[in-house]
Amino acid sequence: MEKKVAILMDEFARGVCTRAYELMGCHKITRRGKAGYVFRVWAPNAQQINVVADFNYWDTADLPMSPIGGGIWEAFTTRGYEGCPYKYYIIRSDGSGVYKADPYGTRATPLPDTSSVIFTEDSFPWSDGKWMRGARKKPTLEAPMHIYEMHLGSWRRKEDGSCYTYAELAEQLPQYLNEMGYTHVEFMPLAEHPYDPSWGYQVTGYYAPTARYGHPNGLKMLVNALHKAGIGVLLDWVPAHFPKDEYGLYEFDGTCCYEVSDPTMNEHPDWTTRIFDFGRYEVKSFLVSNAVYWLDKFHIDGLRVDAVSSMLYLDYNRANYKPNRYGGRENLEAIEFLRATNRAAFALRPDVIMVAEEATTFPHITKPDFDGGLGFLFKWNMGWMNDTLRYMKTDPIYRKFEHNKLTFSLTYAFSENFILPLSHDEVVHGKLSLIGKMPGPYDQKFDNLRALWGYMMTHPGKKLTFMGSEIAQFIEWRHGEALEWKLLDYERHHQMQRFVRDLNHFYLSHPPFWQNDSGWEGFQWVQPDAGDDNILAFRRIDKRNREILVICNFCPVQRLDYRLGVPRPGCYRPVLSTAEVQYGGTWTYIPGGTAERVPFREYKYSALFNIPPMSTTFYVRQAQHKPAEEE
Repeated sequence: MEKKVAILMDEFARGVCTRAYELMGCHKITRRGKAGYVFRVWAPNAQQINVVADFNYWDTADLPMSPIGGGIWEAFTTRGYEGCPYKYYIIRSDGSGVYKADPYGTRATPLPDTSSVIFTEDSFPWSDGKWMRGARKKPTLEAPMHIYEMHLGSWRRKEDGSCYTYAELAEQLPQYLNEMGYTHVEFMPLAEHPYDPSWGYQVTGYYAPTARYGHPNGLKMLVNALHKAGIGVLLDWVPAHFPKDEYGLYEFDGTCCYEVSDPTMNEHPDWTTRIFDFGRYEVKSFLVSNAVYWLDKFHIDGLRVDAVSSMLYLDYNRANYKPNRYGGRENLEAIEFLRATNRAAFALRPDVIMVAEEATTFPHITKPDFDGGLGFLFKWNMGWMNDTLRYMKTDPIYRKFEHNKLTFSLTYAFSENFILPLSHDEVVHGKLSLIGKMPGPYDQKFDNLRALWGYMMTHPGKKLTFMGSEIAQFIEWRHGEALEWKLLDYERHHQMQRFVRDLNHFYLSHPPFWQNDSGWEGFQWVQPDAGDDNILAFRRIDKRNREILVICNFCPVQRLDYRLGVPRPGCYRPVLSTAEVQYGGTWTYIPGGTAERVPFREYKYSALFNIPPMSTTFYVRQAQHKPAEEE
């Protein structure tokens, strides 16, 4: 055991440790024939550290720690027990003392207490082996992916207003996601955090699942149940910054320990949070190991890395900054840290889904690091999101002036592996809900939203939508309340949920929509330039050359005998439309189009279509007994 500790300490000090949680924090061991608990913490500039806990009545002098090298302190006791709250009492260089939670603590007390909790007996009975083995066989880039992004505390609530626990959600969530046809769920950050309105994006306990929803094993139960239902699990992860709560990482040993030491560069001016020192080896080991920890101990299938843009640039939201050693604005240490994190994640799980929330033109986010990239598998397509929502918010009368917002995304759609996000960020802070953004009278808002859903699900790229959008919730998301599930008592909202369910299952069963998401072989324009008509048409094609024709009409006017190019003879029959009566539309029958030998753009054939107003419709080709030109 001591040899393993020495190896981990060496790796930790060199910034290459990917399992620092096996060294640091609290562990149950046997020393000199006695069973007990060892505590280790990194605080290189502390004068003295003591473990204070329920087992010693929080006596600040009872259990002193000893330095063992590399800024690491250690203490051993036989008095500890599972479930015991504890903290470190750190005497700083100026002689003052401060109580700190364990940076590597694996369990936290429920707020308002901010202690760590001894939790070492990890014997959860995982039964998701089939998923864990099978996931590695699926080429993620060629598979369907519609992610349901959610905040655990506000999805549903009990009658008394309290939150469901992890374990209770394990009985509800998998069935709902399966019925609705989602492939993955993405949880907003679940690491312990002190402030509910931060939604988990300001973390104090990076290794401790928040106690808001119960015991850490409850989270494992939830992941296990989702896996058994065939649902992948992603987790938002926040390595960019941390809050200045005294008991957290903030000036941990009295100095800038985890954060950048330069006072002009160590805080985000907008967020007033501290920025991690990505160039410090021990901090790098802490963060890379944390990514591995969630994948390893909780069977998380991937991490969506938050605020990557803020990490990549030294001048992010900052008027004055100190350039890197080459005089540039790129944060070289953060870039190397992100590459190291992705390398460690893929080394642990070759099927891992690493996603960057990144909003700039920084190149090669999803290329391997050996090819000059950052090594992520996916990047959020923030440009598509901004352009699309701007177009959809525009009154249809004026949409012709914004038509390029729909076509511009295809100029870069295959430069990265993209996820199209309609996330929580778009339904808060006065931005309105998705249905609230839609122009026009009540019914037309629903028509707009269904047309948007149809367009998004057929555009190249994987998909992510935030909870509540599937029921067309009108109010903005509120983190302290449940979604307005009572809206389903109203026909329009019930029809919207049914439409999203059917659309998701249609997407899952049709490879043209997802098999060739990363190249032009899976997409071809039919009509990109009909801005005056608010018409957009394109083909999606799978690896066996099966295809679906997609026609979008973003105008509340039907288009009759509207000519569009088609690739081959035959009848193009509608198979799903947002205009169908069962979904809240007004069309009980949508005619198909029969190919004629009339050239249209680069196509030898074309057909006349009757296109419903404010709709997205999918068509498949049916071959005829006689060629269209003979008929």
